[in-house]
Amino acid sequence: MRNITESPENWVILKIEGIDGTYYRVFGGWRGGYAGSDRWKMNSGIVKVEWDSDYYYFIGASGSCYKCHRESYGGFSGWVSGVLSEIIGSSPVGIEVLDEMNFEELV
Repeated sequence: MRNITESPENWVILKIEGIDGTYYRVFGGWRGGYAGSDRWKMNSGIVKVEWDSDYYYFIGASGSCYKCHRESYGGFSGWVSGVLSEIIGSSPVGIEVLDEMNFEELV
């Protein structure tokens, strides 16, 4: 049984070209709705990918598990999109948002 720690409403995979190699992270976003605030979170780095007919399960280096619906790739709120743009623009290493792909082959 998986220990689901996060289930973002929308998500993307970031490819990060670090000093010590290339790695991948899940960047997830949630819409706050009427009484809440939008929020975002990024996992520690994907070490394993599992899947079923509706979801991908990205296991992180910290042991987290992000449950991501297959049809929720991208589509962030304006605020979460702005945060992601700021992360990419201010990073000292190369970061790119991957197009939708076959995530089963990610790691």
